[in-house]
Amino acid sequence: MRSIWNGSISFGLVTIPVKTYSATDRTSSVSFVRIHEKDGAQIQYRKICELDGREVPNEEVGKGYQPPGDETIVPITDDDLSRLPMPTAKTLSILSFVDPAEIDPLQMDKAYYLGPNGASAAKPYTLLREALEHHEKVAVGKVAMRGRESPAMLRAHNGAIVMHTLLWPDQIRSADGLVPEDVELRENELTLAETLMDSLGELDPAELHDDYREAVEELVAAKLEGTEPAAPAASDGGAQVIDLTAALEKSVRAARSGGEGDAGAESASVTPIRGRKAAKKSEAGSRTAKESGTSAKRPAAKKTAAATAKKTSAKKTATAAPKAAGGRKKTAASAGKTDGGKSGGSARTASAGAAKKAAAKRTAKKATGRRTG
Repeated sequence: MRSIWNGSISFGLVTIPVKTYSATDRTSSVSFVRIHEKDGAQIQYRKICELDGREVPNEEVGKGYQPPGDETIVPITDDDLSRLPMPTAKTLSILSFVDPAEIDPLQMDKAYYLGPNGASAAKPYTLLREALEHHEKVAVGKVAMRGRESPAMLRAHNGAIVMHTLLWPDQIRSADGLVPEDVELRENELTLAETLMDSLGELDPAELHDDYREAVEELVAAKLEGTEPAAPAASDGGAQVIDLTAALEKSVRAARSGGEGDAGAESASVTPIRGRKAAKKSEAGSRTAKESGTSAKRPAAKKTAAATAKKTSAKKTATAAPKAAGGRKKTAASAGKTDGGKSGGSARTASAGAAKKAAAKRTAKKATGRRTG
């Protein structure tokens, strides 16, 4: 890496010569060039002098300061800046050591690695780094870099000392008027939010990647091949009021299951409040219907059982009745046979008596005739 600033750290009576290196690299992010839409040619930016209208080469470009509300521009040279009575021009003076939580992240501007400049700087550099790490503190001071002075914070990171240039307090805008007021939170909502925070676990920075850059690269590749780029996924139309508790509960379940969600759970879409109420009513109605159905089924079952019992008794009675009737018929037939036998005997006896009487009469007539003759 190329050093962008050389100076020293003033730590009490200890001076540590250091070199400054940029800790970030933004060249991997997506950047576009401006083109002329009519012919696709790239547009060039040229430095034109407003006085004579000519292009100015880089070696003739200098610095100037324009006071606020004034059109006058005062030329400022590097030699002028080097003679300024500023102790921070080449030295970062540590003013205090504070807890990291006392530094508002909004103040952090740019990050730089500080490395020892020379063999004599190795030991004091290591001493400061170890003191910061062991004491769990950060150092706060001021430094002048690239034409301006700014607060700076030093901290130990991965065996090195990192310097963050900070913004001045008056450069931080206020959030007045942006914060919602009179919002009530229920205890279970706060508990679910904290549970979700614990369930998400730790983040591996190596897993982070630039999805936007990949999408742009795929788009460019498709255009070079003359094919149509992939269609974007359909998004939900507009924001909707959500049931915060239901959303938190589903989020916790998804986080605990590794983002896949419960196997038998519903989809992870957030349920609107109205829909949830209707769903509750529907569930209550279905439960009432089920309970009513169960209650109705039980008396119906009792009635059915009673009717079945009655039918069974009737069948038994009907079956028994023919048997009894058959028995009575048999008895009557037997009685008929018995009576018939008795009547036949009486008739035969009466016929024999009548025949005897007729024979007696015929004998008497014959005897009378003889007497008469």
